[in-house]
Amino acid sequence: MSVNQYIEQNQDRFLNELFDLLRIPSISADPAYAGDVRKCAETVADHLRKVGAENVVLEETAGYPIVYGEKIIDPALPTVLVYGHYDVQPSVPNELWDTPPFEPTVRDGKIYARGACDDKGQFFMHVKAFETMMQTQTLACNIKFMIEGEEEVGSNNLGTYCKSNRDKLKADVILISDTALIANDIPSIDVGLRGLSYVEVEVTGPRIDLHSGVYGGAVANPINALCTMIASLHDENRHITIPGFYDKVLEVSAADREAMGKIPFDINDYKKHLDIDDVLGEKGFSTIERTGIRPTLDVNGIWGGYIGEGAKTVLPSKAYAKISMRLVPNQISDEITEMFQKHFESIAPAGVKVKVTPHHGGEPVVTPTDSVPYKAAALAMKETFGIDPIPTRGGGSIPIVALFEKELKTKTVLMGFGLDSDAIHSPNEHYGIFNYFKGIETIPQFFKHFAALNQ
Repeated sequence: MSVNQYIEQNQDRFLNELFDLLRIPSISADPAYAGDVRKCAETVADHLRKVGAENVVLEETAGYPIVYGEKIIDPALPTVLVYGHYDVQPSVPNELWDTPPFEPTVRDGKIYARGACDDKGQFFMHVKAFETMMQTQTLACNIKFMIEGEEEVGSNNLGTYCKSNRDKLKADVILISDTALIANDIPSIDVGLRGLSYVEVEVTGPRIDLHSGVYGGAVANPINALCTMIASLHDENRHITIPGFYDKVLEVSAADREAMGKIPFDINDYKKHLDIDDVLGEKGFSTIERTGIRPTLDVNGIWGGYIGEGAKTVLPSKAYAKISMRLVPNQISDEITEMFQKHFESIAPAGVKVKVTPHHGGEPVVTPTDSVPYKAAALAMKETFGIDPIPTRGGGSIPIVALFEKELKTKTVLMGFGLDSDAIHSPNEHYGIFNYFKGIETIPQFFKHFAALNQ
């Protein structure tokens, strides 16, 4: 029996099993759901055992358990480590859902439920693909599963687990489905993710708030100073002015930029959707390139002084801002944070003191398009979609990918099957039935091609 025949014969069961998983409110952020999160972990483990995985265990952590399982068919064959997460975002506000968030409902070919796309529907594709490969005797590589329950709250215990289990988790590639296609008829593979440096700044002027009439014009205003400092962080070409900021930036090849240019994109639709008159960004790069392959600096919040009803003529003592920098491959978050701190302190005008407090960061990653893992994913998608996938670069950050690269010394392939329109983290999250089964169909092809390319 072929892979596609097996999938077709078991479609209803594959859907119903996913629905049962989606009914479990595994909300990791809310302690009230701790029992449900653990129940979900146990359910995932049961599914792995039923479909043929061995050494299936709940790996206890300081938080929620990590579900581990494996099938080693031949130590000489390459090994694929599948990562996913069984925890989900809170469903609130529930009143904005058209149907109950933990009662999966199918409308217009889409499964509506919290976690349908992020990430239950996507990681469960791998469980069902594994079952399919086992039942059709087509499993071409060894496989390991690592399904965690804390991704939505920062994966705080995943690093410790990886450090302690490097031998156990040893693999030739990590396969993750937690990203999106360009469209159902335009397959794509994420080959780059930006890193992150996030800081909070505090500018202090006088020791207390002052009367703006008595002291205005004679004493430095921290809000004025902060605004001037922030404005100076970009030049007229929207280049970031921090010395050394671009020294390690990976310049994307002409071929990869050409491939990105094939991504369907209508600038007028983009502006209309956002209700803006024009776009703004670094000179010399397209909008897609600005959000995918170039580093950025943005103010995420700014406050200070009086913001209540009516007027209060106050010269504030302090002003604050939160600033994030998205980083591209070769940039190191700690180095960028240090550069920012030194520069920001150096541009403070007389009369104010500056404090920079680093928050969290993450490292950028890239999967070369000439690598074996990428080629295997591209061949798999071409086989099931009928056309070559387009390599894309995500503007956001997935810190765990950099974590895996650091702790496990293993590259990751981001072969997701969601869509940007799936409303993840929002009311009415959904996942296409087409996408679910297309993933189950494509994953065995990845294993086949990865094994062949590693011979």
